[in-house]
Amino acid sequence: MTFDNTSVLKSKLRWNSIAKPLGGLGLLEDMVSKIAGIQRTEDVSITHRTAVIMCADNGVVSEGVSQSDSRVTAQVAKEIAAGRSSVNMLANQFSTEILTVDIGIDSDIYCSNIINKKIAYGTRSIAKGPAMDPSQARKAISNGIEIVYELCRNGTDIIITGEMGIGNTTTSAAIASVILGIPAEITTGRGAGLDSSGMSRKIAGIHRAIKLNKPDPTDPIDVLSKLGGFDIAGMTGLFLGGAECGIPIVIDGVISAVSACLAEMISPGCRDFMLPSHVSNEPSARLLLEKLGLKAPINAGFHLGEGTGGIMLLPLLDGALAVYNGAHRFDEMNMERYKELK
Repeated sequence: MTFDNTSVLKSKLRWNSIAKPLGGLGLLEDMVSKIAGIQRTEDVSITHRTAVIMCADNGVVSEGVSQSDSRVTAQVAKEIAAGRSSVNMLANQFSTEILTVDIGIDSDIYCSNIINKKIAYGTRSIAKGPAMDPSQARKAISNGIEIVYELCRNGTDIIITGEMGIGNTTTSAAIASVILGIPAEITTGRGAGLDSSGMSRKIAGIHRAIKLNKPDPTDPIDVLSKLGGFDIAGMTGLFLGGAECGIPIVIDGVISAVSACLAEMISPGCRDFMLPSHVSNEPSARLLLEKLGLKAPINAGFHLGEGTGGIMLLPLLDGALAVYNGAHRFDEMNMERYKELK
């Protein structure tokens, strides 16, 4: 789908016709206009909204890089599917549907509310070799794209990316180190909570993974298959699918931002269909958004995951759209418009 700059211009003209200071809602005005470009109309709608939560296990957990073991992934995935997790509370509050996707949990999940897109029973440890085969990476991406097409057919206006996978702050930090060209010490954070010895193991594991696998930083599939996870691959597909279908895709936290960067590497221009939500507490989050040339409106130290930060963008957009669609206009008030300063 082609991004429509004409609709962006019409949207900006509408903003400037509203009786308020020019650009008074800052980034939110820009986001509404960007959605206009994505949806190819100045009459923006985000009424029908879905959060897609990609759930997968990561073999690198065996290296002691996380507080929790891999059993937690399946447990939390079931809680999300049952409507009891943190993301569900926010989704209920802000009228958002949740799709829980098993794209690589390391056990069989018998739950009618979980979509089975399983590639394998978790990945291999990146500290011992490639996480997955390139064909598996491509299949996981394809599964993500297919989900977007299905949501598009069902009338979804906006998609929020989310994930659940113990060990995925390690895989995302490894990928970030390679694609940003900076040391793992800079890209690696404490994830769900690690002490100093755990952090040392995490950084050492990433160093071993990069040294052993030698990923090509210019080849996103190579980087993904050697250092990534099925959750990261699936979300990469969501971003690519959004660009193909013309649906805005919300970037959640650092793991989602890694997927967004990989999608942009695979299909340059894909970022035109992405909306950043927040700057995660993980250290590489801001750097990844800067690589995409995107600025997030929320900077509140979020690091919960599950798409929660992405959903928190929605009430801000709802508020902006209330002004966009309903506020009084200069011509209605016989009031002179503000002029842009040169």
